[in-house]
Amino acid sequence: MADPLRIEAGDLEADAILEAIEEGRHVVVTTTTLGDEHEVTLRYDGSVYYCDTPTRLHRHESAREMRTCIRNMGYGTAPVGDDT
Repeated sequence: MADPLRIEAGDLEADAILEAIEEGRHVVVTTTTLGDEHEVTLRYDGSVYYCDTPTRLHRHESAREMRTCIRNMGYGTAPVGDDT
């Protein structure tokens, strides 16, 4: 397995994160919640997308669901000019 891609929340667009995990990389996102720094691992097993947080494992059945999660949680951004 390739080395994980380590980023800060908001560094990449959601589509770039999706591309990396669909290529088999784990993406480790450093995020700050209530003043505490946490790492979230985003990954894909070929059929299901996962967000491993310190407290939960989120599962997403489609790239669209995963993209929405990445944007809503602030892990990745929308393309410039995309307000969806």
